[in-house]
Amino acid sequence: MQQSKEERVHRVFEKISDHYDRMNSVISFKRHVAWRKDTMRRMNVQKGAKALDVCCGTADWTIALAEAVGPSGEVYGLDFSRNMLKVGEEKVKERGFQHVTLVHGNAMNLPFPDNTFDYVTIGFGLRNVPDYMTVLKEMYRVAKPGGKVVCLETSQPTLIGFRQLYYAYFRYIMPFFGKIFAKSYEEYSWLQESAREFPGMDELADMFRQAGFVRVQVKPYTFGVAAMHLGYKPDGR
Repeated sequence: MQQSKEERVHRVFEKISDHYDRMNSVISFKRHVAWRKDTMRRMNVQKGAKALDVCCGTADWTIALAEAVGPSGEVYGLDFSRNMLKVGEEKVKERGFQHVTLVHGNAMNLPFPDNTFDYVTIGFGLRNVPDYMTVLKEMYRVAKPGGKVVCLETSQPTLIGFRQLYYAYFRYIMPFFGKIFAKSYEEYSWLQESAREFPGMDELADMFRQAGFVRVQVKPYTFGVAAMHLGYKPDGR
């Protein structure tokens, strides 16, 4: 029987959890750290705020949010892979953060009330969900009026020549790295498929607007191999 996208993604992340952080650095040549740092600067996270990191994986962005809001704030990280969360829990424990809670749950049906969070993020996770719009609407729902919702994700380069090199890298080199460094050729083949099929920057910006967000901002990184999308939930005033 053919697996659904959700089942396949779950199996992938349950298997690669122990190697996920190292492979992120290998695959992106550590650029993902700089991309997230710039995204956080643009978010201008305030002390004492309440934040949610959707598809938090091993909790790197969750921890960055926790550092930004400080001990007077509150941060939740949510993921549907228990193995990824176990890695994240060790990181949180090492830092002694008492204001971070990691939750096993589904991005398609967030277990939080409406209008709860000042910031809602998703990093390199939207491409792996069964329905992009459902997740964007869920993130919209749980954001407070005036709150910021941010997606940092792989994108589709538009520069001729570079675009072809990018696709060749994702199709052939990345799965090879997965085999060498993580013994997971098949799993990293799936990740390149999900990246190749993900909407381009303009299309995703339109999806943000369709989900209800206003003042949508887009920032491409490294010739468009990744992009930040930031939208505001209308404050009703």
